[in-house]
Amino acid sequence: MKHDSYDASCSICEASAGDVSIPGEVIWEDKHWFVRHLPSSEAAVAGWLLFCTHRHVQGPAHFNDEEATAFGPVLRHISRTLEDVTGAPRVYLVAFGESYPHMHAHLIPRYSDLSPEYTAFGVADLARAVKSGAEPGVSEEDVLAVTAKLQEALKADPPPS
Repeated sequence: MKHDSYDASCSICEASAGDVSIPGEVIWEDKHWFVRHLPSSEAAVAGWLLFCTHRHVQGPAHFNDEEATAFGPVLRHISRTLEDVTGAPRVYLVAFGESYPHMHAHLIPRYSDLSPEYTAFGVADLARAVKSGAEPGVSEEDVLAVTAKLQEALKADPPPS
């Protein structure tokens, strides 16, 4: 969806508008949000999602009233669905907003078999290791498999709108 606030220099705006390729395409979207998977070359675990606003807005402090009202219920539903689909006992939520001034939160399933060195803040070390090539990224097949399961689950039981 190309929002009125579209910024051509923002990769998240480009993804929202469909101007760049996304592995598995957009998993779910409504008028405020869209959810996609990180590319396999960047994803440290299958199911590492980006939860983004369509509107080019820096973060929750700058949400309009509709976005602020919808944020919690939609985020909760996406997180629960990610737990259900992946079997992960928890989902990390991380949002810094430093790389791009466009609201995007990372939803990261923490699998039971994840090495303790990569849990909690250690998941950032795992992401850096994947980016540097020291650890393998997730296969494209795994990304597409999780994406398809999430699309199916969210179509059957969509977040509140």
